[in-house]
Amino acid sequence: MGYSVVAGAAGRLLFGYDSFGNVCGKRNSPVEGAPLSGQDMTLKKHVFFMNACNLEVKDRGRGPMALCVSSCPEKQLDTLEEVQLFANINGSFLCVYSLNSFNYTQSPSADRLCPRLPVPPSKPFPLFNRCIPQTPECYSLFASVLLNDADALHRILSGIMAGRDTILGLCAFVFALSLAMLFTFRFISTLLVHIIISLVILGLLFVCGVFWWLYYDYTNDLSTELDTEKENMKCMLAFAVITTVVTVVLLALIFTLRKRVKLTVELLRVTNKAISRCPFLLLQPLWTFAILVFFWVLWVAVLLSLGTAGTAQVMEGGQVEYKPLSGIRYLWWYHLIGLIWTSEFILTCQRMTVAGAMVTCYFNRNQNDPPARPILSSLSTLFCYHQGTAVKGSLLLTVTRIPRVIFMYIYSTVKERHSAWPRGEFRCSYCGLWCLTNYPYHLNQDAYAAAAINGTDFCTSAKDAHTIISKNSSHLTSVNCFGNFIIFLGKVLVVCFSVFGGLMAFNYNRALQVWAIPLLLVAFFAYLAAHSFLSVFETVLDTLFLCFAVDLETNDGSSEKPYFMDPGFLSFVKRTDHFNNARSQGHKNSLPNEEGTELRPIVR
Repeated sequence: MGYSVVAGAAGRLLFGYDSFGNVCGKRNSPVEGAPLSGQDMTLKKHVFFMNACNLEVKDRGRGPMALCVSSCPEKQLDTLEEVQLFANINGSFLCVYSLNSFNYTQSPSADRLCPRLPVPPSKPFPLFNRCIPQTPECYSLFASVLLNDADALHRILSGIMAGRDTILGLCAFVFALSLAMLFTFRFISTLLVHIIISLVILGLLFVCGVFWWLYYDYTNDLSTELDTEKENMKCMLAFAVITTVVTVVLLALIFTLRKRVKLTVELLRVTNKAISRCPFLLLQPLWTFAILVFFWVLWVAVLLSLGTAGTAQVMEGGQVEYKPLSGIRYLWWYHLIGLIWTSEFILTCQRMTVAGAMVTCYFNRNQNDPPARPILSSLSTLFCYHQGTAVKGSLLLTVTRIPRVIFMYIYSTVKERHSAWPRGEFRCSYCGLWCLTNYPYHLNQDAYAAAAINGTDFCTSAKDAHTIISKNSSHLTSVNCFGNFIIFLGKVLVVCFSVFGGLMAFNYNRALQVWAIPLLLVAFFAYLAAHSFLSVFETVLDTLFLCFAVDLETNDGSSEKPYFMDPGFLSFVKRTDHFNNARSQGHKNSLPNEEGTELRPIVR
């Protein structure tokens, strides 16, 4: 990050620069061998391209000469006298800096140093303060020369910076929507759950339909010639396919779990009752979101630096070109991994803080005397003892999440169809898939709650949590998944609304930017923001069930070994379908507690 900031020059991308190495709107340092460099362009904030409509420029393979001007000519200039008058009135000089405005009509070199006549009308566009020609034929040629000659990274960065105001506006919208979803789940009811499910179904179908409609519109647009438009068309097809698959999967899950709505509402109410013991947990997403926004801004700044890292080279005629560094500009994949890992680490710190606070509140005998400052105590434990746990857990969960889902699906499929396979081949495949599935399956977010209970490292905590929950899986896992699925639908709802807003905003200037990448960033940030808010309920729910499992293992409900759990929570679990059979097995597997009712480690 430090090297990219030092070697890069994000100012060139943000403000634009002329053909002599001067960044518009800034005071510049001279470049050796370029006499027209190092000028004060503080009052000249727009980039004007002299011969943007000249076919010869496109044939030579080089872009038009660029100058820094104070304003763009909004009316067509047909003669050098009009160019001179425009310079005298507006202080905007459209000829090369070495030619004084008084000599526009007298110097024999004016034809070479001034733009070719007529100068088309142009307006400043917030795409790096460029003067964009307004006549249709000139606009098309200008865009083809300027945008098609840029590499993919610069086009992506152009799309991000051109839509920076839209991205910031969508981030504010995501924040408000996530906050609304937080309060919705805080005061959840059966009606609200049905409304959330209905909005998710409509949002998924609508966004999916909009993507297919945009792809159809791109493919039938005969004027699609720019590389940016072609890239947008490919991205639209990819987005449409992905959203279609996601929509079908989620609709199938919603249809399968539709009869569990009442049970889910009751479960979320139990979760809210636990949160009421420590209400300040609902404020944790605000700090997490603020840290995430700061990190995202820093990440984008470093990305801009990566895209502009280069050295100045003086060309023929004293012009300056910036040659990109061969190595640093290909580190975007490393930078992308850093975005995912660091974002996951920030969210993991919140999850461990919430889990630690809930563990402290759960294992408290005197409900009338709650523990003092459980959140601050959990934060202190996190920063003093569990930073390595958060770093390691955020990496392993991110790396193994998708492979774990794939292997578990293949494992279950092979297990169901083993009768049709030869015995030896089945055993070999079954054992191999079991090995690939078993270890990643231990790595889940319950490890953070186990680390808060035992104080062990991530891998040990993940194994302990898996062991204790597997003993009570019949009445824990099936119940827990329903609540987590509804919380996940809340996140999907936030993403759907954000993507729809982004589609409407970015599609307005589709020809001048690769807006598919900014839209993807908005969707990613929307999910992370919604996750940071709604994961409070998810973490509390997972922690409650893990503490419940530990409680069953260490206590039996007698007067000598009473449960720590709330009677309302125990009553809820007893009303689940599989609780009675699992409870009888739980007594057989309960571990003796020779030390009375004090909590002991999860696994001996």
